[in-house]
Amino acid sequence: MPKNFKTLRNKLSPESRERAHRLALKYEAEMALDELRVARDFTQEHLAKLLGVKQAAVSKMERRTDMYISTLQSIIRAMGGELKIQVVFPEGKVEINQFRKLKAAAGK
Repeated sequence: MPKNFKTLRNKLSPESRERAHRLALKYEAEMALDELRVARDFTQEHLAKLLGVKQAAVSKMERRTDMYISTLQSIIRAMGGELKIQVVFPEGKVEINQFRKLKAAAGK
């Protein structure tokens, strides 16, 4: 008989649960755009409607390895998120803020 995930998780040691939680957070932080869309419960059709494009355009965007920041920002906003661009150096992290102008322009 199949077991529910919560039941299985509760049988893990606290250390194993913590390790699994850290791994899950790592994978959440490394999603491709199509995986993010699915994780947020959006279909390509629904996202296309929100963006004012056809479903095929969303499919094409998800396969691209290069796109305009404004396009990515529109996609993320349509899913209810906010795009932040961060640079990571050995000394620390810096958020690139020049793209806030895109936010103001897109809101007009």
